[in-house]
Amino acid sequence: MKRVVSVSLGSSSRDKVVEATVMGEQFRMERVGTDGDLPRAIDLISSLSLNVDCIGLGGIDRYLVSHGKRYELREAAAMVKAAGSTPVVDGSGFKLWIEPYLLRSLAETGALSFEGKKVLLMSAVDRAGMAEEFPRLGAKTIYGDLIFGLKLPIALTSLRQLHFVAALLLPIMRRAPISWLYPTGSKQEATSQYGQKYFEWADIIAGDFHFIRRHLPSQLPGRTIITNTTTEADVALLTKAGISALVTTTPVTEGRSFGTNVWESILVVTSGKRPEELTQEDYIRFLEGIAWKPDVRTLQPD
Repeated sequence: MKRVVSVSLGSSSRDKVVEATVMGEQFRMERVGTDGDLPRAIDLISSLSLNVDCIGLGGIDRYLVSHGKRYELREAAAMVKAAGSTPVVDGSGFKLWIEPYLLRSLAETGALSFEGKKVLLMSAVDRAGMAEEFPRLGAKTIYGDLIFGLKLPIALTSLRQLHFVAALLLPIMRRAPISWLYPTGSKQEATSQYGQKYFEWADIIAGDFHFIRRHLPSQLPGRTIITNTTTEADVALLTKAGISALVTTTPVTEGRSFGTNVWESILVVTSGKRPEELTQEDYIRFLEGIAWKPDVRTLQPD
């Protein structure tokens, strides 16, 4: 049995182990949270490196991406180094190539319309593929990077604005602790009222679930959420808030939508390639090989 482990800076309360057959191979898929403790995560990666087939980084991106440029986070680089020769992925390839593909399929099949809709994307540098695709599909988009990442009440409303700000700030921000930019550990369970007017403006809220959960208003009826890494408890929370529909971009296994880093780990194993050797065609072939479709769940009665 192949084994892939997502080592996350997130809360250990969300840990999960699932066994499944993918592309004819048996996999043990694990998510292990380290409660925001970077040294603990590095030690865990080091101890796992000779006992797993691939390691995923959770609760942190290795790269922030904008306009085709990648900026490696310093703390993520330390985690990758601890793995030695064991391949490490952060799910960025899935976010760049698969998520736009899935958005197009939702529009083409009529499962979800984006034309004329108002979309709040929590962080474009975390979801570069979505950032480019929403405007192509006719959506009016706000990129929440400054609002939710840096707590600056500045809404970026065009790709031109986004690319300018990213080129200016990412070379600096890549050196900052991830806890400055993203909720880790117990902060993933906390909530904040900051930026709620942008949620209320939007028809669709998309991006990382921890960002969404942290700022989600107690009531937001009629909206659609596009995300992943949701648990059954998360679904109950969204239902209580009046969310109309939940779209997860990674498959749901035993009630859990694992992160893109887990599925990218499985792609590395089944392809027999190193992460840096993977092409867009490899991702699409994998998607088609497992008949991967976005999971669309209606949360409210008709």
